[in-house]
Amino acid sequence: MPHVFEYALLRAVPRQDRGEAMNIGVLVHCKALDYLGCRTHVDEARLRALDPGIDTAVLAEVLAGLTSTCAGEAGPVTSIPPSQRFRWLTAPRSTLVQTSPTHTGLTDDPEAELERMFASLVLLQDPAAT
Repeated sequence: MPHVFEYALLRAVPRQDRGEAMNIGVLVHCKALDYLGCRTHVDEARLRALDPGIDTAVLAEVLAGLTSTCAGEAGPVTSIPPSQRFRWLTAPRSTLVQTSPTHTGLTDDPEAELERMFASLVLLQDPAAT
C-alpha cells in the first residue's frame, strides 16, 4: 500500500536581488515510514553562470549542515523527530540555500523517490534515457 510522502527541492540562490536559483538537492519525508532523506549535488560551472563570484566554500558548509541535520547527526534540531526536522529544514529562508514549496506524492519506497527526483531535478538526467 502506498504511503504519502512530501518533498522539497534545495535551491542555491546566489543573489536574492536577481531571484535566480539552481536546484542543488532534494529532501524527502515519509511520516508513515519514519523516513527523512536528503541528496545534494552542486554543478559548479552552472552555478557560476548565475554568479561568477559565488563563494562555493560557504555553500558547501551550508549544505553539510543541512544534510547532517537531516540525518540527525548534528545541528540545532537533531533531537526532534524526523517530521519536525523536515518542517525546520523546509521553513522559508532568505539565505544562499532555500527550499521550494513542499509537494506531496504516494510511494512504497521513499528512498527510490529521493533517487528518482535527485536524478531528474538536480542532475538533470532524462528518466526516459535510463
